[in-house]
Amino acid sequence: MENLKLRFYKLMHWEYWSLEAIYYPIFPVWLYYAIKARSFFFFSAANPSIKNGGMAMESKKEIYDLIPSEYIPKTILIERNASVNEILETMLLENLRFPLIVKPDIGMKAFGVEKIKDKNGLQSYIQRNSDDFLVQEFIGFPNEVGIFYVRYPNENKGRITGIVSKEFLSVTGNGKDSILQLIKQNPRSHLQLAALKKMYGLQLNKTLPKNEKFILVPYGSHTRGAKFIDASDKANENLLYIIDSICTQIPGFYYGRLDILHSSLDELSKGENFSIIEINGAGSEPTHIYDPKHSLFHAWHEIIRHWKMLYEVSKINKKKGHFYLSYRDGTAMLRANGKLEARLKMM
Repeated sequence: MENLKLRFYKLMHWEYWSLEAIYYPIFPVWLYYAIKARSFFFFSAANPSIKNGGMAMESKKEIYDLIPSEYIPKTILIERNASVNEILETMLLENLRFPLIVKPDIGMKAFGVEKIKDKNGLQSYIQRNSDDFLVQEFIGFPNEVGIFYVRYPNENKGRITGIVSKEFLSVTGNGKDSILQLIKQNPRSHLQLAALKKMYGLQLNKTLPKNEKFILVPYGSHTRGAKFIDASDKANENLLYIIDSICTQIPGFYYGRLDILHSSLDELSKGENFSIIEINGAGSEPTHIYDPKHSLFHAWHEIIRHWKMLYEVSKINKKKGHFYLSYRDGTAMLRANGKLEARLKMM
């Protein structure tokens, strides 16, 4: 009965539909721009300094290396065959301490992203991982936003085209029910139950004191249960000035989403108390569409609006000498991305 209720809930809330169900109805629009560009893979020119324009199979570490270090967490690249002791030695040299965030260097949808508390947790991650990965400083700011940024290559100033505020998946105690029972009381967390059991095990049987909040997933991924809230109305000139001043320092970056941990939007707008935890390129979604208040028609409108800008940015960069991916290379990228997604889902 529980599974039936959850399936019905997903059916009635389009934010849980598959990407195919969301995107296939508007595929003719993408095809229109592909025909205009004479390339299905025109997006690869959107961000010339990022592999494939940031659509897929790009290295996160290579992107971090483009960003001024004061704006990002301390991050080190770990090769897939490194031992836990080798990693600990590197952490010591880089002054990195637990807790940490670990994530695949080439990843997607927050698959394989975990908060690691100690050596045992790191050892467990190594055993389950088969790819190069990043060890990253844990940033303790309580809030996360995704800010979509677009700047045309022939312009000096960009624009903020959407902001999403992210509520981490959590439960609040009532002094009676276990964490497991609390999880089952909310479809958003209940849909994550299998992954949460794997993460927490018997800890889910603990009873939380009344009003005590327990964050189940400490990062803002929609696929991991975070609630997305459209905060596009919070865009202002001060915030744009900060984002613009950062993005114009990133060579060859014109289109994408900055995921930022911060203390408050007011402080972020002053350039204070924030850290960019990731930058996504041409493959970025305008994730403010996933606010539960929005209809699927609103989502389609926003996706198409951003596709138009992606095409325009890519076309300008093409005129500047940045080429589109060939059909052969583009299809190879898609095949590799599909294999990577299957592998990451197994972690």
